[in-house]
Amino acid sequence: MSVTRRAQHVADTRDALVTAARELFAERGYTGTGTEEIVARARVTRGALYHHFRDKKALFRAVMDSVAAEAAEALVSHELRHAQERPDEPWDQLRHGFQSFLDVCTTGDFQRIVLIDGPAVLGQDVWDTLVAEHGHGLLAEWLRKAMANGEIDELPVAPLARLLAALISEASLYTARADDPDIARREAGAVVDRVLAGLRSGAGG
Repeated sequence: MSVTRRAQHVADTRDALVTAARELFAERGYTGTGTEEIVARARVTRGALYHHFRDKKALFRAVMDSVAAEAAEALVSHELRHAQERPDEPWDQLRHGFQSFLDVCTTGDFQRIVLIDGPAVLGQDVWDTLVAEHGHGLLAEWLRKAMANGEIDELPVAPLARLLAALISEASLYTARADDPDIARREAGAVVDRVLAGLRSGAGG
């Protein structure tokens, strides 16, 4: 086997493990999924699993990172399309983005793997890191646009972005872990939008 083919085989094996694990973690949760089920679905050996990942927790981290990155990419693409429809209203874009993110929080893979099992398996810090990685920069960018457009009052961007990230983070966790996520989504969405309306220049809304 050539070096190129060997490298491709290694990559394919890793992808198969991540794909199989993602399906099982979404269906049964982290604790309900065994490594023997993962390797069977991926059609690889246990040795292959431990060649790529130290243990089940390391594999779960890879799956969670993949799901989070995929969701972030899809959300950004969706919001950019929305922004093209209303290019002169960055504050509306930001409020719409918050609501779109809460919608993501009620979907299967993201809800179960990232919001429920992620902090439980890997600790709260891992969720905070994802929020910082995927959220703070975008929030700061849109806040600056809204301030420049006169839609919200001038405020220090860095602390405002962190506080709003914390707001949507807690709203997402509340929604995902609720007994009835659909009701929680509506209630959290209403509260988040009301808080955001208070930042509007002049008067709320």
